[in-house]
Amino acid sequence: MSTTKPPSLHVGEIPERRGSRYPAPLNEPCLGRRNRNLGDPFGLKDFGVHLLTLEPGVWSSQRHWHTHEDELVYVLEGTPTLVTDEGETPLAPGAVAGFPAGTGNGHHIVNRSDAPATLLVVGSRKKEDDCYYSDVDLQLVQRAAGGVFARKSGEPY
Repeated sequence: MSTTKPPSLHVGEIPERRGSRYPAPLNEPCLGRRNRNLGDPFGLKDFGVHLLTLEPGVWSSQRHWHTHEDELVYVLEGTPTLVTDEGETPLAPGAVAGFPAGTGNGHHIVNRSDAPATLLVVGSRKKEDDCYYSDVDLQLVQRAAGGVFARKSGEPY
């Protein structure tokens, strides 16, 4: 039996997820993060598209990099800060940042302003992708099976 996907939706019809799946206490900087997965309602499999809202003081993620997944971020609203291995870069609406797979350049976006920041985040969905976190004892492995958070030693959280 085939499931028919809608041809279009209003963004408000797409469920919003709050926080992150990181184990505590690593999830704390991301608790005020709001995420709408824009591609899933349409059955998109090759890439993910997320509308991410960061309240003041909130991080997009722990600083990380992917082995096989490219990522692109476009700032829609607000003035967040991009943090990479090279340092910090202030962003504003219209700014675009890209992160090729396998570079090892840990990155995330932090909202240090006093107003929300809204980002469009696009990433490939490669089954073989693993994700490594630059500043904390964390990795995400076995992504094809839903992803397992583990310490860098391999010990599961």
